[in-house]
Amino acid sequence: MSDIKFSTAGFRAVTADGLTALNVQRLAYGISEHILEHPFYGFEGEGYKKHCQNLGKKIKKPLVIVGFDTRFLSKQLAYVAANAFVQNGISVKMAELPLPTPVAEWCVLNECAVGGLVVTGSEGEYYDNGVKWISYYGGIASNEIMADIEARIPAPSAQILKASSTEFGELSSAVVVSKEFRKAYLARMEKLINTRALKAAKLKVAVDPLFGAAKNYFRTFLEKYGVTVEGIHEEDDVLFGGKTPNAGPVSLQELQKLVVSKKLHLGIACNPDCDKFGVVDCDGNWVSSNEIAPMILDHLVRNKKQKGRVCRSVITSNLVDQVAKAHGLMLRDTPVGFKYITELMISGQYVMGMEESGGIAISDHIPDKDGLLACLLVIDMLATEKKTFKQLKKEFYKHYKQLFDQKVSIPKTETEINRIMERLDIKPPLSLNKISVWRIDSTDGFKFILKNGSWLAIRPSSTERIIRLYAESQDEKLPAVLIKEGKKIIESMI
Repeated sequence: MSDIKFSTAGFRAVTADGLTALNVQRLAYGISEHILEHPFYGFEGEGYKKHCQNLGKKIKKPLVIVGFDTRFLSKQLAYVAANAFVQNGISVKMAELPLPTPVAEWCVLNECAVGGLVVTGSEGEYYDNGVKWISYYGGIASNEIMADIEARIPAPSAQILKASSTEFGELSSAVVVSKEFRKAYLARMEKLINTRALKAAKLKVAVDPLFGAAKNYFRTFLEKYGVTVEGIHEEDDVLFGGKTPNAGPVSLQELQKLVVSKKLHLGIACNPDCDKFGVVDCDGNWVSSNEIAPMILDHLVRNKKQKGRVCRSVITSNLVDQVAKAHGLMLRDTPVGFKYITELMISGQYVMGMEESGGIAISDHIPDKDGLLACLLVIDMLATEKKTFKQLKKEFYKHYKQLFDQKVSIPKTETEINRIMERLDIKPPLSLNKISVWRIDSTDGFKFILKNGSWLAIRPSSTERIIRLYAESQDEKLPAVLIKEGKKIIESMI
């Protein structure tokens, strides 16, 4: 059994510890074998062949897109992977610039590649890095694919690893094609965004790529269509300014100040590999994706006449339910982890998929989360409606009931986590804050839904040794009360 394990979005570890040149090389060899031998997802596989037929393309040799983010050693480690693919007879198109994960996914679809590999730590700490494998359908690999790759990864001492994994300063083969993928992706954005309305709106927007790959995308696209752009953190900094580079309120404090000081319409941000997003309104307030996602869904249906089903992770806001019901859209819950949403989006039946942590996918694009597109769709709303974000939000809540949410993470040992979940299964709470528990959803952990529609969810993280608590209610003060009760329940079970 391999010592390299995938989590919800790929393999991640501390740079120079679990994430080494040798381990990236080993991983690329395992992926190569998967490409060459898997009966469905591989180059000769039934699934990939049907995919190519549907696109009307004949691919003579397996092709993989390889990219990297702005982290320390990401580019060099991407070269290690590219060299390994070539050594296994697989063609490679290598990104010239830092490549956002959703752009890599779009390019996999656009080039009809058998897959894509991006070296990225996403929104992890500066000392973390990792590898994401994208399958031919343009989304992060499923559990089935990850398990197959893990089983094929050679041991560190395997004779098959002939090339030196320490010589990663440059590509070792002239057959690796370097390519600038940005143009094709931005051309795609022009078809999804109302560029005519954008040009007429004369918006002023602040952008914060958080020292990541979005720096080569937001400004290029927006300025082309007359948007005045004020940017921060567009330079290189492998330490991410000393902050955790996620698009949450703590990391976006400087963006909030910029929006207010410059009197801008909006602030937008993406984490370093651009799979998640953050939005700041004209008053400098960070806006939760639990509000943004339902507003985008409403925009897609009303203004872009999109139709289909809706899917969301089980702990995403019930505000989505209100919008879906108002437009007659069928809604489906999934476990936490966007790969479950991706599996549904691939069917082509879903207009939108979303998760509370800032991930959004829409139909007729990639089946995975795209933070770049999410930010542009918020700007698209302002331009199309010819209103400020504050006005849009006020109008939105004339039709839907506002909900308030809160979440916390509590570190626990693996033994404690297992004990808590077992005891919740055996003896769940029957009431919270003296309100009866109406239903328990066990799609992912336990979601205790109360008679008044409020809910508390308790679930273990799939990537860290922590218990996560989520709460939502129409009562602004109730989520904090439910979280407090959830903490008491957890402590009583240890």
